[in-house]
Amino acid sequence: MQTLDTPKTPTSSASDFDTTIHRRKTRPVKVGDVTIGGGYPVVVQSMINEDTLDIEGSVAAIRRLHEIGCEIVRVTVPSMAHAVALAKIKEQLAKTYKPVPLVADVHHNGMKIALEVAKHVDKVRINPGLYVFEKPKDDRSEYTQAEFNEIGEKIRETLKPLVLTLKEQDKAMRIGVNHGSLAERMLFTYGDTPEGMVESALEFIRICESLEFYNIVISLKASRVPVMLAAYRLMVKRMDELGMDYPLHLGVTEAGDGEYGRIKSTAGIGTLLAEGIGDTIRVSLTEAPEKEIPVCYSILQALGLRKTMVEYVACPSCGRTLFNLEEVLDRVRKATKHLTGLDIAVMGCIVNGPGEMADADYGYVGKQAGYISLYRGREEIKKVPEDKGVEELINLIKADGRWVDP
Repeated sequence: MQTLDTPKTPTSSASDFDTTIHRRKTRPVKVGDVTIGGGYPVVVQSMINEDTLDIEGSVAAIRRLHEIGCEIVRVTVPSMAHAVALAKIKEQLAKTYKPVPLVADVHHNGMKIALEVAKHVDKVRINPGLYVFEKPKDDRSEYTQAEFNEIGEKIRETLKPLVLTLKEQDKAMRIGVNHGSLAERMLFTYGDTPEGMVESALEFIRICESLEFYNIVISLKASRVPVMLAAYRLMVKRMDELGMDYPLHLGVTEAGDGEYGRIKSTAGIGTLLAEGIGDTIRVSLTEAPEKEIPVCYSILQALGLRKTMVEYVACPSCGRTLFNLEEVLDRVRKATKHLTGLDIAVMGCIVNGPGEMADADYGYVGKQAGYISLYRGREEIKKVPEDKGVEELINLIKADGRWVDP
């Protein structure tokens, strides 16, 4: 019989509380000079909203995105003229900037456009629900297996030339399923469900595999986070059952704008990344594409998947705080935000200070009125007047050889 003084037998080990995200193993897929999957860092993507026929505007938009950290840029190609324009865009980028990994969206009547655009981009994105048009019938009561097979064969015939040209050029394809645009057959058979999304993707994967083409990335986007989560989780389950290891492109489509659009995207993308699912991400905001990139990097930084900025640890402030925490944090950030890779803590009092900031490289702590204690890790280095705090923090970082000029 266990008494109050008897230590409890541990029911779990330290490994049960592993704080490292263990990413699902996937095959590497090259997109220009960037690799998706294969253990490489999660890749950040976005999409320009310029008309692809506007060569100068498109080149400028692609460059703006790439310069702020967007590693793969997508453009839309609704017509043959747009596909031809991509050749000029690619040429202009190489001449005036540098080569940028490009993806082209191909939707309706895709075969001729896709074959042309495959010459000029590094990856072609197709939407299975739109690639071959299926006219709905109001009086349909079932899809026979013969009808299923007939449409499947038509899809194969349409897709085969694109697959072969991508294979020949060692380029990639994204099979991009959208919850809102499933094919009529899939809707009728599975309903507007994650299962229908997964089966739609698998149909196209099998066609690619039958042609020995494996440079494939999969996405299953939805505008509702629970649907998006269910679709990706089911896709992983089915791929595991089938021995497939294709990388996944994560996104909550049509997330909207502002704070809610960012929260919605983070809820979907961040949840899956925390489960080890996902190899490349795009945050879809109804804003300028440049606004998407900081959100992507913030998600990755918060999960410890990429380090692209300074990590600031700061308490929420309370009655014990000995200085204006919001103002001080702003001053510290302005002085140090360029020091990518550092963790800096700004803590309002000694109660939260050393303990809460234990993992930080440097700490800025209010220990007594009018004075700041500066820490290196857990070690208190010096106490300085509050008005000298930021200056002395910089001096400490410089003394450690970790300072670089902005």
